[in-house]
Amino acid sequence: MSAEYVWHMEDVLDLYSEPQDPEWPVVCFDECPCQLVEEVRPPEPTEGAKPRRVDYEYKRNGTANLFMIVEPKAGWRHVQVTERRTKMDFAAQMKALVDEHFPGAELIRLVLDNLNTHTPAALYEAFAPEEARRIVSKLEFHYTPKHGSWLNMAELELAALATQCLDRRIPDAASLERETGAWEGERNRTGVQIHWRFTTTDARSKLARLYPTSSTVAGH
Repeated sequence: MSAEYVWHMEDVLDLYSEPQDPEWPVVCFDECPCQLVEEVRPPEPTEGAKPRRVDYEYKRNGTANLFMIVEPKAGWRHVQVTERRTKMDFAAQMKALVDEHFPGAELIRLVLDNLNTHTPAALYEAFAPEEARRIVSKLEFHYTPKHGSWLNMAELELAALATQCLDRRIPDAASLERETGAWEGERNRTGVQIHWRFTTTDARSKLARLYPTSSTVAGH
C-alpha cells in the first residue's frame, strides 16, 4: 500500500459523500463472468414433505459476461449480458451510458477498477475520433486503487445479484438475460439504494497504516 492507493481511495470516498445530482450522477461500473450450466435431468419438484431434488450431474455451456451499472443513491441499476468483455464491449457500454441511460446528464462521474479494458482509449479503438471524443467528454473517470475493488459499489451490487438471482443453474444467455432482467426490474421498482457510510475521515482513522507516516512527510 502507498500514497498512490490513498489518493485513489480518498478520491472515490469524497465522490461518494456528495449529494445526489441528476445532472452530475455518480455511477459505479463493474463486470463479472457467469458460467452457463444446463440440467442433465429435470429437477424433481417439492411434494408434501418431500424436498425438491436436483441431480448432481450438469452440462457446461460456456460462460457469459455481466456488465453492472449502478447509480447507488438513485436506487437504479442495469445488468447487460454479453459474450465477452473486450475493449469493444466496454466502449459499447460507455456509449449506452451516455446516450441511453443518462442522456440528460451534464457529466457522468464514473467509478471503476483498473482493468486494462477500462480506458477512454478503448472508445477511440471502437469509434471514429469525433464520436469517441463526444462520449469521453461526457464521462469523468474515477479509478479505485489497485487491490481496492471493495471501494466500487458495483461490486456490492454484483454480490447481491449472485445471491438473489444467480444461485441456480442457468443454461444459456437467453435465460440469463431473462433472469437478470427480472431481478433488475424488481430491484429498480422498489428503488433499492446502497447506503455507503465509510468516509475519508473514517479512512484516515481506521486505515491510518496506509498513509505516509508523519516522519516521512517531515523528512521531505
